[in-house]
Amino acid sequence: MPSSQFAHKEKYRYQNGFNSYHESEAVEGALPIGANSPQKPPYGLYAEKLSGTAFTAPRHENQQTWMYRVLPSCGHSNFEPRESSTYNTNPENKPYEKIHHIPNQLRWDPFDLDETVDWVHSLHLVAGAGDPTMKQGLGMYIYAAGKSMDEKEAFYSADGDFLIVPQHGVLDIRTELGRLLVRPNEICVIPRGIKYRVDLPQGPVRGYILELYQGHFQLPELGPIGSNCLANARDFQAPIADFDEDTETEWHVLCKFAGHLFSARQGHTPFDVVAWHGLYYPYKYDLGRFNTMGSVSFDHPDPSIYTVLTAQSDHPGTAVADFVIFPPRWLVAEDTFRPPWYHRNTMSEFMGLIQGQYDAKTGGGFQPAGASLHNVMAGHGPDASTHEKASNAELQPHKVGEGSMAFMFESCLMVGVTDWGLKKCKKVQEGYNAESWEPLKPHFKRPTPAKIDNGVDGKDGVIGDKAQVPHWTS
Repeated sequence: MPSSQFAHKEKYRYQNGFNSYHESEAVEGALPIGANSPQKPPYGLYAEKLSGTAFTAPRHENQQTWMYRVLPSCGHSNFEPRESSTYNTNPENKPYEKIHHIPNQLRWDPFDLDETVDWVHSLHLVAGAGDPTMKQGLGMYIYAAGKSMDEKEAFYSADGDFLIVPQHGVLDIRTELGRLLVRPNEICVIPRGIKYRVDLPQGPVRGYILELYQGHFQLPELGPIGSNCLANARDFQAPIADFDEDTETEWHVLCKFAGHLFSARQGHTPFDVVAWHGLYYPYKYDLGRFNTMGSVSFDHPDPSIYTVLTAQSDHPGTAVADFVIFPPRWLVAEDTFRPPWYHRNTMSEFMGLIQGQYDAKTGGGFQPAGASLHNVMAGHGPDASTHEKASNAELQPHKVGEGSMAFMFESCLMVGVTDWGLKKCKKVQEGYNAESWEPLKPHFKRPTPAKIDNGVDGKDGVIGDKAQVPHWTS
């Protein structure tokens, strides 16, 4: 069965479908019929609209959700800066820290678990581009937490959509619209502005996040592939309504706004949505359900064929962010160097490893919970040991990636690295290039006897020879 086998069993129910118009009610009759904002919503609830796009965005892009809740979101104290001297995920606003734009290939050892912090304080920006205040660009994070959030705390990011890729541990996420259980080999997306809290039912967690400052994730176009394959829309899961009735307890709502942390107090739970309907909601996806495509003749296809989700720039086909995976798959191409080829790319490539061994890096330096960054036009490709094996392998049908899952955040933007990512985390492998590619040996041999023939019919060409290819021109 094409799905992952999880040690931690599922505990919630979901609605299926990507970019589908969903509706859910925890109390029968809580959803008004026909109208979105009746004079008196059912059961004395308040109607509140959550807009993820401009009102006048084209219909195929428009994302909004109507919520029917016990009290509206606006009933809180003023937001106040919190931990302003230490909490900042927008380093260009820090006078003592900056983004480093460097052309070097970078690779990180596995990032440490940290059992002393909760979800909100586990977020470390490793790299990024753009500016959330302009709704342009993206941020690439590592998270590592050991504590559940406080029972009376909720968090949201006003800066962008979180695409969360767990590597270790289980996330039990309660959102305004319902609950999600997210495990390694699953991903989830929590759109901008949606409040949530994170429990850790199995202890410490670690993983990766791509925060998208502009637009929202979509499924990639399939073109001549047809109407199915890659990530199928029916396999994405959205929560069902789930609410508490608490109008007496003090809650703290934490907000990430322009990279800074703010906090407000309110006398009621933010998780009081009794019913909702719309297109703007969190969702999750099991990477084990990805229907992988590949070559059945020759050559390794472009890795874009493994795209799960994409967020396009204003130039169609060029992504601000692609989420790409390298799942278990069969390789059958004939007379072909089967690993990914050597490459220089106008896109930036940030890679992580959830589990197992990535088939293009078998030398041992790319490990689960580690990462690599190959920035714009930085040369990269299989390490020397992988090249040697693949160049001499017997080309029988072969399955790679069993028990493995690597992924890539790819962007058309030039990605800068933070001080934390470059220095403070102390995980950068100084010998990455030397270990991976400097051992590559030249194999070029001139034919024997050496002869360079530019002429026609075995005769050396001369200037002005009209029979020569390419032709000499006067």
